[in-house]
Amino acid sequence: MELLSNLGLGFSVALTPLSLFLAVVGCFMGTIIGALPGLGPSNGVAILIPLSFSLGLDATSALVLLTSVYYGAMYGGRISSILLNIPGDEPALMTTLDGYPMAKAGRAGDALVLSGVASFVGGFFATIGLMVLAPLLARAAYFFGPSEYFALYLLAFTTLGGITSKNQAKALIAACIGLGIAMIGLDNTTGMPRFTFGNLHLMDGVDFLVAIVGLFAIAEVFFFIESHGLNSAIGVKVDKVTIPLRDIIKSGWTMARSTVIGFLAGVLPGAGASLGSFMAYAAEKSIAGPSGSFGKGDPRGIAAPEAGNNAAAAGALVPMLTLGVPGSGTTAVLLALLMTLNITPGPTLFADKPEVVWGLIASLFIANVVLLIMNVPMVKIFVKILSVPAWVLLPGVTMISFVGIYSLTGSYFDLLLMIAFGAAGYFLRKLEVPTVPIIMGILLGGHMEDSLRRSMVISGGDWTHLFNSSISIGLWVAAIGGLVAPLFLRRLVKRPVPHAMDLED
Repeated sequence: MELLSNLGLGFSVALTPLSLFLAVVGCFMGTIIGALPGLGPSNGVAILIPLSFSLGLDATSALVLLTSVYYGAMYGGRISSILLNIPGDEPALMTTLDGYPMAKAGRAGDALVLSGVASFVGGFFATIGLMVLAPLLARAAYFFGPSEYFALYLLAFTTLGGITSKNQAKALIAACIGLGIAMIGLDNTTGMPRFTFGNLHLMDGVDFLVAIVGLFAIAEVFFFIESHGLNSAIGVKVDKVTIPLRDIIKSGWTMARSTVIGFLAGVLPGAGASLGSFMAYAAEKSIAGPSGSFGKGDPRGIAAPEAGNNAAAAGALVPMLTLGVPGSGTTAVLLALLMTLNITPGPTLFADKPEVVWGLIASLFIANVVLLIMNVPMVKIFVKILSVPAWVLLPGVTMISFVGIYSLTGSYFDLLLMIAFGAAGYFLRKLEVPTVPIIMGILLGGHMEDSLRRSMVISGGDWTHLFNSSISIGLWVAAIGGLVAPLFLRRLVKRPVPHAMDLED
């Protein structure tokens, strides 16, 4: 009964005219952002955070808008994967394997509709999982002390590279860079300046929103110009859009299994939708065996990764809301939004700000329904977005970033710092160094340091206090496992996957 009561509170917030309007707008914008190759949900949310502040939205409204963008971008990533054979973002990579062959066989409309239904199933039922699991995990989090939180943050960093990263060492280096940036500013305990080099602008530290917009949005502009040039064209045309009921029914159990797999993958800190997408596709391909036509346009090869990555998107919100640890790159950006709004994610959030949490969960249900309705009849409209030339798109992204950050901070120094982060993000991506660990280091570095210091104060400097409970020991073991396991599993998970174009031969 308590669960239904809380959900009723959430819908009373999410069904207000403003929240409904923001959900629809967020879904539409998110789908467009996801459809544009390379942008993805992390960049889309990062770009729109400053806009939400400049519009004067309160915490609940801002979260409704940005989580709708988040879900919309997860939906939209399939469009360029199916039509262009270019993933809209990393989780949509697996969709290209069967989506593009199906489109080239003249069934582009069927592939888009099927992927939209699979995305709805994964996102909707995973949101139910979020609704049930998050309060339980929040209650368990009351058993966490400074030592447990330090081990939890360590777990987040060691699993961040995970089995979806190309290079575990580079992910750890990036995390260390983020932790180093988090040290800039006045020490919380002593009040002494650290790494400010006498610059007054750095006394308050580096604003994580400046870093996020620079590393994601500005760097993406540089990278997009280099990799795509000034023009973009659709590879496969969509002539007719129908509802492939036979394929949907045939893929029903695939969607169900992939939803469970994706949700569990999303709950793991640092794993995110990429792991959910891969595991769901691999599981279905294994189950189908010789009877499947995976890689040649099998509908289950579209339904599995789409249900998996959208379920993982909801699962990634569980550790963010209950423990304050992002489950993915996009939830790291959402965590920055909450911290900017002076909302501290964790076990007390459900008691202190129930209208925010349950309004967010209710808005996710609404967003999934809106996206399903929007993505079937309006597929052709979203497809046309892919033909927008970059010389129109990129100045708009840049303008939103600059105006949003300046309206938020009012500091020209932050604009210069944002450009510096953008240039750094561009070169880091050229070196294949991930930027998400840097953001997580900036976000969690201060909390990790505070947890370590409190643990040392409580124990009188005894470092063994970091292992004083079964929870902390379990987290340390998981952290070590998360660091070492990818070294042994990389061949299994990152084995070469035939490209969709090659599978036609």
